[in-house]
Amino acid sequence: MVASRTPVKVTVAVPARLHLGFLDLDGGLGRRFGGIGVAISDLRTRIAIERAAATDVTGPESDRVARYIDAMGRELGLSGGHRVEILDAVPAHSGLGSGTQLALAVAAGMRRLHDLPLDVAGDAIRLDRGARSGAGVGLFHHGGVVVDGGRGAALRPAPVIARMPVPDQWCILVILDPSRQGKHGAEEGAAFEKLPPFPSEMAAHLCRLALMKALPSLAENDLVGFGAAITELQARLGDYYAPAQGGSRFMSADVGAALAALADAGATGIGQSSWGPTGFAFAPSRAEAERMAAVARRHPSARALDIRICVGLNRGAELIAHH
Repeated sequence: MVASRTPVKVTVAVPARLHLGFLDLDGGLGRRFGGIGVAISDLRTRIAIERAAATDVTGPESDRVARYIDAMGRELGLSGGHRVEILDAVPAHSGLGSGTQLALAVAAGMRRLHDLPLDVAGDAIRLDRGARSGAGVGLFHHGGVVVDGGRGAALRPAPVIARMPVPDQWCILVILDPSRQGKHGAEEGAAFEKLPPFPSEMAAHLCRLALMKALPSLAENDLVGFGAAITELQARLGDYYAPAQGGSRFMSADVGAALAALADAGATGIGQSSWGPTGFAFAPSRAEAERMAAVARRHPSARALDIRICVGLNRGAELIAHH
């Protein structure tokens, strides 16, 4: 008799992501948002899931995960409960994609546990993720740098229209402010509604920066060109968001000061991920990243910040079935 290969437990690990900027907040061509995202190392969401008589969730963000479990159970017509252990979770509402990572990890884990085919894009909609950015869904599949083409009229996540690897030697300085949270939920929606119309000329310029500078530079391992494109894109978006961020390009003044110190130290590709407060900057090598991080950590405004050196992660989520 052949033993069943149905797993008794599934572990899912999803990398955190940085959102490097939206491309078209105007939507005059029928699609809105669009953007660039990158998967990063050293920050991840990881869960372990198995069947149980009743649902039991332990670890950070347990209430949110329990809601995802219940929703997917109904959608998939599953009986019984699930035991979930949240082994790692990136800080919530910090601009690192934690909600989408948790939702997709739960959905993928449940599907693998019950021998059902993955439906990452469909589950994102079912769990109310990817309303604006398609980067989280694309990075779940692929890692690296992805560009999504914006949300259209159809009820599906924005399609991924480009995916490229991050050069191995590039490093990404990630600056977290544990004392702050970015806008999220209803507050985020209200902030977008209060912002002025986005000029179509600006959207055209941001798309040109992405297509004609950022991506070709990435393909040619040219951090100077890539970084200049991302820095300008972020500056234009930061100025647009400033009325919703207390008049600043950054949600956290301390993160903004640390990023200024990194720019003075030679970093490039500088900005804020989503609504922050997390900031980021690129360095050409590990040695340069360590030098720049030391400069930033000496800044008086950086005393309460968490400054990490990460790399781009050129793979997506990992699903491990335990038999």
